[in-house]
Amino acid sequence: MRAVTTPTADPLMPHRSPTVRAVAALSLTQLIGWGATFWLPAVTGPAMADELGMSLPMIMAGPTVMLVVMAMVSWPLSAVFERHGARPVMVLGSPLGAAGLLVIGLADGPVTYALAWVILGLAGASMLTTPAQIAVTEIAGEKAREALGVLILAGGLTSTIMWPLTGLLQAQWGWRTTTLLYAALILLVCTPLHWATLARRPREKFAAKTTAEAVPIDRSRFTLLAMSFAANGFVTWGFALTIIVLFEAGGLDHASALAAAAFIGIAQWAGRMADFLGGRRWSSFVTGLAASALFPLSFIVLLLSSSFASAMIFATLYGVAGGIIAVTRATLPLQIFPAGAYARASARLAVPLNLSFAAAPPIFAAIMTSAGPHAALWLAFAISIFAFCALLGLLLLHRGTDHASQQSKIES
Repeated sequence: MRAVTTPTADPLMPHRSPTVRAVAALSLTQLIGWGATFWLPAVTGPAMADELGMSLPMIMAGPTVMLVVMAMVSWPLSAVFERHGARPVMVLGSPLGAAGLLVIGLADGPVTYALAWVILGLAGASMLTTPAQIAVTEIAGEKAREALGVLILAGGLTSTIMWPLTGLLQAQWGWRTTTLLYAALILLVCTPLHWATLARRPREKFAAKTTAEAVPIDRSRFTLLAMSFAANGFVTWGFALTIIVLFEAGGLDHASALAAAAFIGIAQWAGRMADFLGGRRWSSFVTGLAASALFPLSFIVLLLSSSFASAMIFATLYGVAGGIIAVTRATLPLQIFPAGAYARASARLAVPLNLSFAAAPPIFAAIMTSAGPHAALWLAFAISIFAFCALLGLLLLHRGTDHASQQSKIES
């Protein structure tokens, strides 16, 4: 008589893994969330400006308002993430994002338009990058770095997918209907996915945590990490909206400038892929320092030559560096802070990071307009050197502290 066996979970069936389900769901919700909010005016901005009677710069200031609000509320949210986990915050943040898009879709002028971006800033702090990364670490455990790499790799496709989709929807139904459709998408797709796939953290598990400071965060390490991330973020986002203008000011025709700028996105995705594939062999310090060194090297290339070949070399170095740094921002805190402090540290790091993101584009645009492209490149070069030195200082501090700790254990 043949024995009857009870089916068991097949370790070769990755789709059954809670981590895989969560990462897949978050990859989709992050793509929708960023594409429907921050990146929306890149496509719909001119039509919005015409219908609302606003200038295009005022329309483009909406995402800046969003980033500033995200920075303002990220620090207070850090204790909430640590005590209650990312799931309840993201479940509430999704309807808030839908509400912000609803206000944009019904806006009749500057006041309601600005109000909408304030709401989207609150939603972004609750459901976009930082909460998603916290959610991944909660459910992935020791596999958090690999899971974060997949999430960030998928996020690199946001503009590639969402910009054409937004353009198609706007051509068919206009920007208002497109915005309202995105509001429905966030409400009906993102909210259920956040509810169903993220880790449930019972309150009893955190009963022992009476304060948000239960696990200390080393102030020196936090400061050096924040300075490095904010400096590199200032550089990458500073050129995000002005790189084509920079290439053209250097002598390239529009087609060549557009081609070189477009290649940055491909290089960024390649950088994220390289970090993902090598993550098991290299520490986040190694990849982060390598990427930080590529930034000043890329600016030197453009300072020495303004040819199309130089622009492509710059795009490759700059894009790969930006892609790796995007992963490092998520994974390096895992390496230097205690596991119990990751949520709080990540949320607090979002404050200087979002402020640098918000300030960089107008500052670089103003410098390029008033002092020329070389002045902007020299500024970027100096800031990238500062970012590298801050990260190097963090590495030396981290190794020195670990060595002292090990010596203390040996002596005791």
